[in-house]
Amino acid sequence: MCKIINLDINGYNYKLPVVSGTFYEKAINISKLRENTGLITFDPGLKNTGLSKSSISFIDGEKGILLYRGYPIEQIINKCSFVETSYLLLNGELPNSKQLESFSNQIKEFHYMNQEIYQIFDKIPDFYHPMGILSSFTCILTAFIKNKYLKEQDMYLHLLAKLPILAALTYRKKVGLPPSHVDKNLSYTSNILKMFFSFPKKYYETNPIITDALDKLLILHADHEQNCSTTTVRLLSSAHAGLFSSVSAGISALWGRLHGGANQAVIEMLENILKSGGNIQKWIEKAKNKKDPFRLMGFGHRIYKNFDPRARIIKKVAQKIISQLDMDNPILKLANELEEVAIQDSYFKEKKLYPNIDFYSGIIYQAIGIPKDMFTVMFALGRLPGWMAHWKEMRLNRDPIGRPRQIYIGYKKRNIVECVDEGI
Repeated sequence: MCKIINLDINGYNYKLPVVSGTFYEKAINISKLRENTGLITFDPGLKNTGLSKSSISFIDGEKGILLYRGYPIEQIINKCSFVETSYLLLNGELPNSKQLESFSNQIKEFHYMNQEIYQIFDKIPDFYHPMGILSSFTCILTAFIKNKYLKEQDMYLHLLAKLPILAALTYRKKVGLPPSHVDKNLSYTSNILKMFFSFPKKYYETNPIITDALDKLLILHADHEQNCSTTTVRLLSSAHAGLFSSVSAGISALWGRLHGGANQAVIEMLENILKSGGNIQKWIEKAKNKKDPFRLMGFGHRIYKNFDPRARIIKKVAQKIISQLDMDNPILKLANELEEVAIQDSYFKEKKLYPNIDFYSGIIYQAIGIPKDMFTVMFALGRLPGWMAHWKEMRLNRDPIGRPRQIYIGYKKRNIVECVDEGI
């Protein structure tokens, strides 16, 4: 393929270089377009715009492929833990046994929280949304960890250690339980569950089935190219905002119902269908009716025009945990039936609407015991290493500060007219 694209505008020819990726993706470099032509591009939602070069994850939406640092997600989910995956995303390579042990032990060294954090937590209203709490306290952490001698690697370790503590504190405050501290003899994911669900003065027994399911969920959420929250983190990094404030902004972006909040919306939709009698065909027809406000949540994806590879994996995880825990789960049964009907329907086939990861992740969270308003908090715990890897990559790439242009459609220049008081 040619390395230059010729663009003819008003009788003038402009040469635009072509940038190539590792695989077959190509991009037209328009960084000098406005300077040379006076024109900018208009791309709502940035659907066709590459903001930067990245080596962290790769998606082929047509073929349903997801790679972390070159490794297929199907291999990572079967051979790696979440801690190993975090190391991979942050450092570019999988750790050997010594590196993994050191990384895990370093995380455990930061498994503590300043007493002042607990005091501030006591002042937070119970009705405040967990994602708002998580975002706020991630930013607040900066005040308690700020140290001019702090190594950059330690910042990542601090967040990997402390974000689960903040998530657990948020949950326990909601249900009226005192804080539960980490057990250094437990794995990273087992500690998350222990901090959530242990009771005072009672021994907490880990359940390997639940631990494995949660670990896999965290891995599947760890990174996903330039999504809304990741782009938010990268934009803040481009402004040289700190890591904690950048991740805090990413959490707020993830809070959006169309982004991380979709898994909660799926469960609520399935519950509504079940309550209304479970007539699947009725809801399929409603989803196809453009005049009906109902939308089938958990189907379709901006990038994937085939099955989301994470959805294939998470469906099996959901079925496995429900089966192994011997649970009668009508929501999972309904989800399976709804998927079968939808993917056979010509409307969904034509529009390439397949189940995505959100369609099944909420079912697993429910089986574990996570309440709906905490689903997106768990998503954030998984996405954390990806956010940090992108924040780090932006600094290493020395990308310029993000500053999009706009198409102004407001008033032309006008003058303020003095108001004259009229007599009564």
